[in-house]
Amino acid sequence: MPGSILAAGLDARELRLEVRFLQREPGLLTEALSARELWDAVARGDSCLVVLGPRLPDVPIEEVIRRIREGPVGQRASILALIPASEPVGTEGVVLGAGANAALRRPLEHFVLESWVSKLLDVPRRVQARIPVHVQVVGSRKSAPGEHFYGLSRNLSVHGMLLASPVRIEVEDLDLEIDLPEPEGRIRVLGRIAREAPEVGWPYMGYGIEFLFLPEAGQRAIDRMVKRETPLEPKSLWAPEAIHSTLRRDEWIYEITEPARTESGFLVEVRRALRIGWRPGQASPFYVVQGESARGALDTAREFVRRHG
Repeated sequence: MPGSILAAGLDARELRLEVRFLQREPGLLTEALSARELWDAVARGDSCLVVLGPRLPDVPIEEVIRRIREGPVGQRASILALIPASEPVGTEGVVLGAGANAALRRPLEHFVLESWVSKLLDVPRRVQARIPVHVQVVGSRKSAPGEHFYGLSRNLSVHGMLLASPVRIEVEDLDLEIDLPEPEGRIRVLGRIAREAPEVGWPYMGYGIEFLFLPEAGQRAIDRMVKRETPLEPKSLWAPEAIHSTLRRDEWIYEITEPARTESGFLVEVRRALRIGWRPGQASPFYVVQGESARGALDTAREFVRRHG
């Protein structure tokens, strides 16, 4: 089965070492050795995230990105460009202008790269379905895998959960085992603490957990639970016309949606379209940001456009 991530122009072995959930699920990542091989794989729909470096032997990276965006499948894929420190200043702007979702210059902290990879894998999914579910959670810190704590979930989705812990958790990255009701059984996920959650009452400490990696079997199990517990089809958080503001950066138009309240804070979607032919409400999903308040989420979205637009 093809992986969900397609890499080209860089060392895929190095990427597996840097992104920890790829060490658990190495089959998620496949490598293309040429631009032609890459374009063919994208056209087949073999991946939802393309990670690119500048080392493709036959075509410049910006041309590779433009060709990907020309096809209907490529328009839906996320593209992350990893730029070596030796590349000229301004390379990030070139690849973003060609259609990449993000460009990161090395050297990078591993959690920065891992966070971007996990988020860009999820950009096309705009439905947030979250159900109340009270199950036992066993967690351990990545830095101390032999130490465990036990907590309870307050709600759950394929994106994360609200965790009630009897002890304060001082680190961000966590290995979690979640005991789902029968017949789903136990699933393991890699998560990080996105925020403290004061709405979880005494005697527990509350945390909003973002899933960095949820195996496919776990996604299917949670999806089945959501369908059983949700009486109506979950709707998108944002209607096409729910636009708060519009920004122009060179040849791109960015739409910033109205903040949407969720149980883990406020979410704002950033949409993007080429200026030529753009119509309000018809831009494509580009990124999603989160904030503790509506104003904070809007400010984060504007800063994202300023830095990466």
